[in-house]
Amino acid sequence: MRHPREIDLPLTLDRASGVPLGEQLVRQVRELVARGVLHPGDPLPSSRALAVRLGISRGTVTAAWDVLNGEGYLVADRGATRITPSLTPVARPAPSVRTTSPGERRNAAARGEGPGTTSPASLPGASAGRASAPRASAGRAPARLGAAGPARSRSGQTGPVVDLRPGAGPVVALDTPAWRGAWRDAAGATALGESAETSLRGHLSDHLRLNRGIIRAPDEILVTAGVRDGLQLVLRVLGAARRRPLRVAVENPGYPALRRVVEATGHTALPVRVDQHGLDPAVLPAGRWGGAGRWDVAAPPDVLVVTPGHQYPLGGTMPVDRRVELLGWAREHGAVVVEDDYDSELRHTGQPLPALGALDTAADTVVTLGSFSKVLGGSVALGHLVAPAPLLPGLLATRADLGSPVSLVGQDALARFMGSGEFQRHTARMRRSFRRRRSLVSAALAGIPGVAVVPMAGGAHAVVEVADESRVLALARERGVLVSGLREYWTARPGEDGAGGGAASSSSAEGLVLGLTASDEDLTRGTAVLRRILREAGGS
Repeated sequence: MRHPREIDLPLTLDRASGVPLGEQLVRQVRELVARGVLHPGDPLPSSRALAVRLGISRGTVTAAWDVLNGEGYLVADRGATRITPSLTPVARPAPSVRTTSPGERRNAAARGEGPGTTSPASLPGASAGRASAPRASAGRAPARLGAAGPARSRSGQTGPVVDLRPGAGPVVALDTPAWRGAWRDAAGATALGESAETSLRGHLSDHLRLNRGIIRAPDEILVTAGVRDGLQLVLRVLGAARRRPLRVAVENPGYPALRRVVEATGHTALPVRVDQHGLDPAVLPAGRWGGAGRWDVAAPPDVLVVTPGHQYPLGGTMPVDRRVELLGWAREHGAVVVEDDYDSELRHTGQPLPALGALDTAADTVVTLGSFSKVLGGSVALGHLVAPAPLLPGLLATRADLGSPVSLVGQDALARFMGSGEFQRHTARMRRSFRRRRSLVSAALAGIPGVAVVPMAGGAHAVVEVADESRVLALARERGVLVSGLREYWTARPGEDGAGGGAASSSSAEGLVLGLTASDEDLTRGTAVLRRILREAGGS
């Protein structure tokens, strides 16, 4: 039976959930298929009609439909978008969703990642290579495609929210004919096989060589679902090789999701304080973390997880002499350095330094993890891993045993996008956009006593130092502006047990973290509200 395209599907959006709106649509359609609400051949509402009904942009809907098309759920049929007619109905419970706290969601989203979701691993009738399609659960979640929700004002009334949390805005510039065409061509390819991964590895080899100074053959590069996927793979292989839980040094403050990966894989995360240039190898102790904010005399860390290109969240860049010192320390102590090169493409001030992996000319110490979530949005869930030669066989074998979580359709789409030159043009547009938005934030908050916008050479977020983080966050939320607090990124703040060894950070432990993916209009409105709050509070 044919249904009108204006079918009123039970699709709802929770703008206060912290989950991107586009990702909510993707998840709900998957669930409707799994529950049997949507049958093979059923049409979906037009993107225009659904956008009007839900009060969101049409681009958010088309981005969600593109993801589902790549997964094999949807096809374009005679001008309508339909559930794939050949898709075998699924008679089983709906996918389970791991519940996360708002703080966990914000931390995971801060660099484009999102909370995990269990989805159908392989729907009967879906073509090979499409089951593990790009999705939030595989790595960094879709760029926050317009997350916003009601906020309670002083009068108790609800109003619109400006969401300036990191990762809370869409990658609008990606909604282009070239990107959509790459996905359509990839989804329509009749025989992807290994050719999709082989092609993408070739493009990644060129990208790493030309942009990061890392020279590796295509078959020495692993395609991952993002930095977290790559890190858990490395820890799994290293832990098996050393036959014991690993001691993993992580930056403090740093990206909380990486610390959680360390702990979830059965290893011990050792927080180490950073300064304005990132982690300082001079303060790394040749000892064991005692668990009470002190180091016991024993073995050094087995692994160092660092963000030398753009420390997260404080934004410092590790200079070359410190990078060389760090490599020397790692070789002396038999440690592996895991370089999280998460947003190297977005540096817009000065020339980017070569990746730490480029300095590892012996290819024996550094694992470089990369992700495209900042440039393309987390819904793509694609990254890469370059490992020391001794680790590579184990990584390849383990990946072969476990299987890849990355859709061949997604790999082929990105390979086509890179091969056409559109990836480079899109990246340049994003750099210009983030540079303009950072200037907007700096100008809006300039001249307020006790407030400082931390200088950064690039990236998709800004850090604003304030004297009373909790008060500012509460006032901002009360007035309809959502931002993240800097304390969310600390394992423990200065002066608290567990703060880790090392020199004191040059940045305050109190501050705001703002994403730069919001629209210029939202940034202007949101920072105007923040300016009034900070001036009223006298910088507190």
